[in-house]
Amino acid sequence: MNRDPRSFGAIIRHPSALIPLAMSLIALALLLVPMAIYGPPVREPDEGALAHLWQILMAGQLPVLAFFAIRWLPRAPRPALGVLALQAGAVLASMAPVFYFNL
Repeated sequence: MNRDPRSFGAIIRHPSALIPLAMSLIALALLLVPMAIYGPPVREPDEGALAHLWQILMAGQLPVLAFFAIRWLPRAPRPALGVLALQAGAVLASMAPVFYFNL
């Protein structure tokens, strides 16, 4: 087991790395759970509370991502880029249903 405090495993455990991942996964769940229960959404004039929560979660993680990048990229560039790539994947996974279903 790698005990280097600047390893990927050590960096991913920091709140500045976990919070954006959790926010993206919660945003994805906000989209997928109602779709699994009620089926694909129909287009409505008002977006609704879930859409607003999704937008807040997606925009709210940007300052945390910026903090993470500023703090960890100079200290441990390679593991930090791995964490940022994981976070980017989570963001894209959360955005995929929005684009696919044209929400």
